[in-house]
Amino acid sequence: MRIVFMGTPDFAVSSLQALLQNNYEVVAVITQPDKPGGRGKKLRPSPVKVAAQAAGLAVYQPEKVREPAFIEVLRGLDPDIIVVAAFGQILPAEILYLPQYGCINVHASLLPAYRGAAPIHRAIINGERQTGVTIMQMDKGLDTGAMLLQVQVPIGSDDTVGVVHDRLATLGGHLLLEALQLIKNGRMQPVPQDDSRSCYAAMLTREDEIIRWGLDAATIKNQVRGLNPFPGARTFLGDKLLKIWQVSVVRDYPAGTAEPGRVVEARSDRGILVQTGGGLLSIEELQLQGKKRMNAAEFLRGHPMDAGSRLGERQALASDGGV
Repeated sequence: MRIVFMGTPDFAVSSLQALLQNNYEVVAVITQPDKPGGRGKKLRPSPVKVAAQAAGLAVYQPEKVREPAFIEVLRGLDPDIIVVAAFGQILPAEILYLPQYGCINVHASLLPAYRGAAPIHRAIINGERQTGVTIMQMDKGLDTGAMLLQVQVPIGSDDTVGVVHDRLATLGGHLLLEALQLIKNGRMQPVPQDDSRSCYAAMLTREDEIIRWGLDAATIKNQVRGLNPFPGARTFLGDKLLKIWQVSVVRDYPAGTAEPGRVVEARSDRGILVQTGGGLLSIEELQLQGKKRMNAAEFLRGHPMDAGSRLGERQALASDGGV
């Protein structure tokens, strides 16, 4: 079975490696063009490109896959199937129906829930207790194709998006191998999605990162862990941005009357207790603009905070350098 693999970020690497480790014939890898990154804004290859080149595979990086010239290149590769995992471009019909077995996608959600670009982030931010991986037969819609295989996994109350991402990436590779075997043997039984149960996992924006202290403590905790390790939940301390990486809901502290965003207590042995719109949060790991990540005790040694200090001044929104 001749396979063309399309993917870009770390999530897709596990699926590519699963194919290679099980001796599938990957005739080429398609990934997004190199992007500028880091302090020097040097061009950086995608994780999939790095993995593909290490394996000696041919790599193509079209600006737009729908360009006729690239479609001809793809046609010349003569794939039996195209495997897609977090590629980052919408495939036109000319590509979807080019191979004998079409295109299949490794998607990090329990479709039809969380179609779209940020399914892991959105599931955790929304407080979901489970997620999973779906192998889908791609069609012209956005993650609307028939489901081939699906496996559920739990989301723990303290799981971050990084933890769940790695879990699903590994699962995606295993499930992909199972799907290809069923397709090869003619035993796959696609199941149409129930569109009435669908929801959309929109790409994250800068606004999604800003902590709204008027929300309840549990909701803010979900936001923080749903943005860790990337891109990070943000608030403001004076005129500086402050990223919040880890928090816990405080359940053993007397109810107070402080306004949301006010520091109620700041102690090295307990963390930084902040009033929310419903309960208290303890900030346990944070990062001030221009500084490294540190736990609350380390932070307070260099930046003492008094009860009554306020988080969340929005005038610093435009100044986000260094974090």
